[in-house]
Amino acid sequence: MKDTFKHQGLRQQLVNVLKNKGITNEKVLQAIGKIPRHLFMDSSFLDHAYQDKAFPIAADQTISQPYTVAFQSELLQIEPGHKVLEIGTGSGYQTAVLCLLGARVFSIERQQELFKKTSRFLPKLGYRAKKLIFGDGYKGLPEEAPFDSIIVTAGAPFVPKPLLGQLKIGGRLVIPVGDDVQIMTMFIRKGPKEFEQHEFGEFRFVPLLEDKN
Repeated sequence: MKDTFKHQGLRQQLVNVLKNKGITNEKVLQAIGKIPRHLFMDSSFLDHAYQDKAFPIAADQTISQPYTVAFQSELLQIEPGHKVLEIGTGSGYQTAVLCLLGARVFSIERQQELFKKTSRFLPKLGYRAKKLIFGDGYKGLPEEAPFDSIIVTAGAPFVPKPLLGQLKIGGRLVIPVGDDVQIMTMFIRKGPKEFEQHEFGEFRFVPLLEDKN
């Protein structure tokens, strides 16, 4: 569990890469610059930890590309104390970013192996989500709704209705929608039944699977 000066230097280079790609939110950049991404990865990929790429982790999942994490985080416009629902805890890297942004994070993971590993691992690094849950992300978390924002970290063939329903008025859902290639999509809740939709180009994610527990 070492974080060396070399790692810190590589992280700063990664922050510069993200700035050059158009990420401007200082708090998001600071979070990327602070979180030891190499500790979230399989040892065979450690040398690649600060490249702007996705890499495999347990249970046939991936740790997202830093640019994607930063891009989604920036769209959420998180303020300290915001209540955020994350669908797809995965390695916990995105969860850590949300925690550093000051969010109260509720995160759902459907892969038991990953859920167990990440639940033990995140607190060791000092990132404390409000709740890590093993379950089906398509259903959201009605008992904790409404949320200031919801982030989906896997490709969804369609937008799960429960997630839209669990947003506060003014809240944001950021979700990659599509089958093979996803369009990063943001919904802003304007009223009980009114949503504003924005699209932000193509991304690639592992699929969000329903009822697969």
